[in-house]
This record gives sequence, structure tokens and C-alpha cells, in this order.
Amino acid sequence: MLTMNLLIILFLLGAFLSASVKILSEYERGVVFRLGRIIAAKGPGLIILIPYIDRMVRVDLRTVTLDVPPQDVITRDNVSVKVSAVVYFRVVDPIKAIIEVADFHFATSQLAQTTLRSVCGQGEMDDLLSERDEINDRIQGILDKDTEPWGVKVAKVEVKEIDLPEEMRRAMAKQAEAERERRSKIINAEGEFQAAERLSDAAAIIGKNPAALQLRYLQTLQDIAAENNSTTIFPVPVDLFKVFFDKQS
Repeated sequence: MLTMNLLIILFLLGAFLSASVKILSEYERGVVFRLGRIIAAKGPGLIILIPYIDRMVRVDLRTVTLDVPPQDVITRDNVSVKVSAVVYFRVVDPIKAIIEVADFHFATSQLAQTTLRSVCGQGEMDDLLSERDEINDRIQGILDKDTEPWGVKVAKVEVKEIDLPEEMRRAMAKQAEAERERRSKIINAEGEFQAAERLSDAAAIIGKNPAALQLRYLQTLQDIAAENNSTTIFPVPVDLFKVFFDKQS
């Protein structure tokens, strides 16, 4: 009989300790309610509760990675795209995160989806593709402001993927090809213009120094002879015979 009473006492003591003693990790906080009224946010370490009177809710303070699923967005220039993102947030006030919102994780997820659609829909498609950093900052600022009353801090938002319709991809590919062709024509035109300038400068120099033309002619003959041709036909400039014409006259 004594042994049975001892076992009952040990069982009750174990149940009491299990209900009253809680251990929280370094990244956890315990929001304690006593008879339905909030007491404090305790932890980390050993927490003592009054069984059946105190109730504790664990809150994780680590950064949460929230994957925002693809959202259908119609941009300002009436282009339908699918945009997905990732949100990084964490709880900075455990008490607000428990008493101000029923489920801060679900609420942040829903708010991130609506904000993503709203911000991306305010800009044109080209802005969505080229100004991604600015869009990230705008979404992060809006989310951080709206989640502040919940004790949640949104640290970073990244637009992950922008899925364009197939016809829009083909149109963009054609546009990029046309842009590359335009740049190629401009580069060729600039090269021809620079070459014409150099030829004009060379002609001006040769005009001032006729002997330079003869030297250039002799250099050209040397280049032709280096080709191992059996027969070489070349014109003879009249300037080479000008000296003989002057003597005969």
C-alpha cells in the first residue's frame, strides 16, 4: 500500500513538474498568460509556470523565409505576367505577434501577395524588368510599415521570377534583334566615317608633298612582288617621267 501511494505521489510530482517547468532555446521567447491575461514575454532558459493557471505560447525569433507563390499581375501597359517573390521577416516583439494578430505568419503571407500584385501592377513591363531593385525596396517598405503593429520586421524582399507570355517573349526577342542590328549599323557607319576622315587627311598630306605618293607607290610594288606572282602589271605614274619631260622642253 505504501509503495502504491509513493508511486502516485511520484506520478503527480512528475505531472506537476512537466506542466510547470519549461525550457526555451536561445532563439525562443514564451508569452505567458495567467488566467487569460498576459504577464510577460519570458526566456530563454528555464521558465516556471503555475499549472492550470498559466499558459505559455512559444514564439520563434529567427528569420523566416516566406515563399510568395506566383501572382497574376496586369501591368500599367496591359501586359499579363506572373510574378513570384521571397520575403525575409522575423518577430521583434513577441507580445504583439501573439495578441495583435491571430496568425502573424499567415497574415504576413497574405499581405505580401496583395502588395506584390499592387506594386507590380503600378508600373510598366519594361520597368518591372529593368528596375527590380526599386520594386523590391518599395514592397519591403510597404510590408515593413504594415506589419509593424504585429511586432514583425520585414528585412528583405526579392522578386524571384517574372513569367512572360510566349508572344511577349517573341516580341522582345525581335526587339532585341532589331536593337542589335541598329547598333551594328551605327558602328559600321562610324567606322566608315573615321576611315573617310583618315583618307582625307592622307590625301591632304600627299597633296602637300608629292614625293610621299612616289614612296607609297614603291612600297606597294614591294608588297606586290612579295606575293610570288609570275607576272605583275602595274601602272606607271606620270610624275616619274615629269623630270624627262621638263628636260626635253
